[in-house]
Amino acid sequence: MNILIVSQYFWPENFRVNDIAAGFVEKGHRVTVLTGIPNYPWGRFFSGYGLFKKRRQNHRGVSIIRVPMIPRGRSGRPGVIMNYLSFVIFGCLLIPFYCREKYDVMFISASSPITMAFPAMLLKKIQGIPILLWVLDLWPESIKATGAVKSPWLLNSLRRMVRFIYSHCDRILVPSEGFIPRIEGMGVGRDRIRYLPNWAEDMYRPTSPGTLPIELRVDINGFKIIFAGNIGEAQSFPTILAAAEKLREYNDIHWLILGDGRMRGWVEGEIERKQLAGNVHLLGSYPPEVMPAFFAEADILLVTLKHSPIFSLTIPGKVQSYLACGRPIIAALDGEGSSLISRASAGLACPPEDPEALVRTVLKMYRTPVEEREKMGRSGSEYCRSHFNRARIFDQLEGWMKELI
Repeated sequence: MNILIVSQYFWPENFRVNDIAAGFVEKGHRVTVLTGIPNYPWGRFFSGYGLFKKRRQNHRGVSIIRVPMIPRGRSGRPGVIMNYLSFVIFGCLLIPFYCREKYDVMFISASSPITMAFPAMLLKKIQGIPILLWVLDLWPESIKATGAVKSPWLLNSLRRMVRFIYSHCDRILVPSEGFIPRIEGMGVGRDRIRYLPNWAEDMYRPTSPGTLPIELRVDINGFKIIFAGNIGEAQSFPTILAAAEKLREYNDIHWLILGDGRMRGWVEGEIERKQLAGNVHLLGSYPPEVMPAFFAEADILLVTLKHSPIFSLTIPGKVQSYLACGRPIIAALDGEGSSLISRASAGLACPPEDPEALVRTVLKMYRTPVEEREKMGRSGSEYCRSHFNRARIFDQLEGWMKELI
């Protein structure tokens, strides 16, 4: 097959769509990606990239075409809105000229913003190419939950826009079965919806402690809780910091934050204000290839989300990566994510946005014998291999693509 992937984000930004593209090249297909200029999560173009630099690349056999766009910046909502709109505008203007080949199928990896679907919809109108839309973020519910949009009028307008996008896609793929009723509520027939869960890339597997490169090692001893991923509104960092403050008397409990995001500056300020620098450590972002070695140093891996009905339907993508690495997990989540950790016997769950509950759960893990925690990690790894097998998921996606051709 000749596959066109449309995604505002792509390598060297760290998103799972990177693995989808490489995986289909491995399966013998021809893959092109229409994307933007990498600037997530720092808000500035990555080194070596710009409006006139590296606009066409090849990575792991994937042909990459980049359209101009405005970087999201660090100034908040106006910069993000301009970033979203610039990809849509330049994508729609240029996709008819940049993507003239006869593609068999288009795949859209729709994390926020779902507006990235518009260039693909235009090309479908021109060439009649079927579209599979992988909905990783339910709009407008998710942006309402984070407080990014509060106006009822604007939320209703976005809801109509999302209905329009769904109506022009041939298949809607969802990473959580809890999404299905919401998608149906947008007028999509159940026969057009497919469950496509996240998986763990092959690099994520149990790793022995001490494999982290010397230059990346951090001189921290004690009980280490690692959070990896976006430092954003949805991840409920006030809860994490409140729990860390309550546990400050435990000098050997350390919170290690791997990642970056729009709230990093706020988190840094709170660490200083609450005098938590001895227990909470912002380590920055690292390539995904070294994350398993970081995870191997953890006593606990932490995943959090805000309390919201929409987030209760969500399974954060990092959960599969955590499971695959065989470390015990604390999940401050509602609904689907919490249930998954329980089914996998991979750790402990507690309610989101509840610092007291998180403190109790951390202390319970802290006092749990190492042998029991290791058993949780092994159980999670086995569950991941059984339920989130990359090869099987890719075969299923390939089959759905062939059905549409």
